[in-house]
Amino acid sequence: MDKIEELAEYARSLKLSGKFNCCQSVLNALKDYTNLDNEALNNIGSGFLAGMGNMEATCGALIGANIALGLMKDGKGTIKYSKALIEEFENECGATKCKDLKAITNGKPLCPCDLCVRNAVLAFGKVNDLE
Repeated sequence: MDKIEELAEYARSLKLSGKFNCCQSVLNALKDYTNLDNEALNNIGSGFLAGMGNMEATCGALIGANIALGLMKDGKGTIKYSKALIEEFENECGATKCKDLKAITNGKPLCPCDLCVRNAVLAFGKVNDLE
């Protein structure tokens, strides 16, 4: 298992612990790419749950990966990577909005939160050619 896969599983375990929202789980897993500590990352990610502030909009895991991306790139050229990240996430999860990801089809959600968290970290790694 390569490093980004380990980080993806770590993010998933954080989400499953019930102590972190989706955004915080991703940010904590990607901490080494941000130059921020866990407390700062938890504060930054605290409002991005249940689809960006409980509005069922953009998935918090995807927001977390985009925040980490911006911090990693120091804001330079982020938009190009962000677009690729969003496309990669959507290809894997089937949607980017929390409401759509949680929609029950055939008795289960399109993509459960813990898998969204995992997939957001994997997408972050893929667009940055990380292993």
